[in-house]
Formats: sequence, structure tokens, C-alpha cells
Amino acid sequence: MGSWTDNIKDIEPYVPGEQSAEKGIIKLNANENPYPPSPMVKKALRELDFDSLRLYPDANAAKLKDAIAAFYGVERENVFVGNGSDDVLALAFQAFFNGEKPVLFPDITYSFYPVWCRLFGIPFKTVPVGGDFRICADDYAKENGGVVIPNPNAPTSLGEGAEFVESILRKNQGGVVIIDEAYVDFGGFSSAGLTQKYENLLVTATFSKSRSLAGMRLGYAIGSKKLTGALEAVKNSYNSYTVNSAAMAAGAAAMRDTAYFNETVQKIIATRLKTKAALEELGFEVLDSQTNFLMATHPEKNMREYFEFLKAQKIFIRYFDKPVINKFVRITVGTDDEMNALLLKTREFLEIK
Repeated sequence: MGSWTDNIKDIEPYVPGEQSAEKGIIKLNANENPYPPSPMVKKALRELDFDSLRLYPDANAAKLKDAIAAFYGVERENVFVGNGSDDVLALAFQAFFNGEKPVLFPDITYSFYPVWCRLFGIPFKTVPVGGDFRICADDYAKENGGVVIPNPNAPTSLGEGAEFVESILRKNQGGVVIIDEAYVDFGGFSSAGLTQKYENLLVTATFSKSRSLAGMRLGYAIGSKKLTGALEAVKNSYNSYTVNSAAMAAGAAAMRDTAYFNETVQKIIATRLKTKAALEELGFEVLDSQTNFLMATHPEKNMREYFEFLKAQKIFIRYFDKPVINKFVRITVGTDDEMNALLLKTREFLEIK
């Protein structure tokens, strides 16, 4: 007779950036937005009917979907929402990847993809990125059970344009193609408009990065009604109330405040460009970024040691102890003051006076 422990799922989970309650830390390891949410979000939460919290939230998330639909110029039925883009992606993996052929995604990318595949029993194959960390569309022109492309990619920070995305779509008309756009607002090409041309395209996005709402756990997808309908069916098969009332109110307000959104995004882009140039002056090699982070290495320095040095100085960045990218660190773009502090300590590490 076997043990009850034999029936416990054994799986290697996704590991997020280190969290710390210690005061005085400059946190540049989780790609969070350094600026607060829109003032309209604060107003929406203050005006939230406290008594309404005794009731279940709107299972259809109509007001939030309407705000997202208006921003993208699509219909409410083309929008799906969930608890962060991770929730949306997990539901999408369950809804669309149910064949025997392997799902394809890059070998250097968001490390949650293989976790979901193993959790849900989905066959998959990783496709190597090039020596320049670029994703090659031709590599996805082979038999598969679906394709997932993060654009821009993480942790590389590199993004591709419309021609690349359409090439992927033309080569993969027999399965669902997911374009993960968690970082697209920081200078990338959005494929959302292509969902009206390609019925098998699903574009996922998040409020955690450019909308400063990581603490609310909100994500969404844009796609054909057939795809969003399938997502709704899967969601309603285990929890029809995935997004809470406060999060929906906050998300709708953030989506409507395009002026604040544009202002903070442009600040981050400007700081990213200045920091990239400053690091390169110090001898670092920094990949071109279309995200709110930088992927950097130094030809004469060990990046693990750099990571540990900064951590001792209460500056948290991200180091991945994995082949190829273990020569790099990922640095979230913070405020100008935070990045100046990073650069000051970096000069100390390099022993530059």
C-alpha cells in the first residue's frame, strides 16, 4: 500500500524577486512602478461604497471591461479580466493548450510558462533565442500545439515589431498564439490591434507595471470573442468571481486616466535611457530595452558579486543563476534618485573614484 504523500504533486514553482520588510531598501528587483497609481484611483477607492463589499462583485466585470475596451477600441466582449496577467495566462494555458503537440515558447523568457505546463500536464518545447537574445520568427514555423511569445521579452528586455508578430501569426494559423505584453507600454509594439485580424491571437497585459497597480493584482486579455468566451468558460468552471470590487474600481479609473499614464511612462523611459548611458560609460554592456528594466553585464566583473555587493548596500536587483543569463543582472528602472544611488554604489563596486 502506498503512502498518502504519493498523491501530492511534486513541482518546481516559480520564484519571484526577493521581498523584504527591512526599511531603507531601494527595491529594483521586481519591475514594479516607482510612481504611485493615478490620483483617479485614489478617488475611486475613496468613493467606493463600503456597504457594497458585503455583496459579491460583478462576475462580468462590466465597468472594468468597458474602460479597457474603450482604451483599445474594441468591444467589451473582446476583453477578459483576471487577478493579474499570471491568472489570465494560467487560464489561457488551460483553455487553449489541450492537444498532444507541444506548445512552443523561448528558452530564455518568463519562467512561469514551463511551471504552468508541468502543472497542467501540457507538453512543451523551448526554442533557443539567438546569440543576441533575439527571438526568431522562423523558429516557430513548425508543428506545435500553440505558441507563447512575450513581446517585449523578459528578462532580456528586447522587443520586436509588427512584421515579426505577423510572421509568427502567418506561420501558426492552426493553433492559438499568445502574445504576452506585460511590458509593452514602455516602448514596445502592441499586437492588440491585430486581434481583429487574427481570430487565433490572444494578447495579455497587466496593470502591475505601467499602471502602478501591482498590489491590486489585475490583468486582462484582448482577443476574439471565441477566445475570450473560452476563457470565461474556464474561469466560471472554478471561480466566477475572480476580480474583487475594489480592484475593478481601481483598474477602471487607472485605465481612464491616460494623461497620468503617459506622464509616468515617459518618466520611466527617460530615466531608463539616462541609466543605460551611465552604465555603459562605466563599462557595462546593456541590452536595448523596451521595458521598465535593464539587462546588463560587465565584461570584467562577476555579476553575482555585483548583485551581492548592492544587496549589502540595501539596493536589491535581480540575478538569475541560470545558464547564459547568469552573466547578467536585471535592474528595474526606479526614480532618478534611486538610479543615482544605484550608480553611486556601482562606482564603489568598480572602485572608480
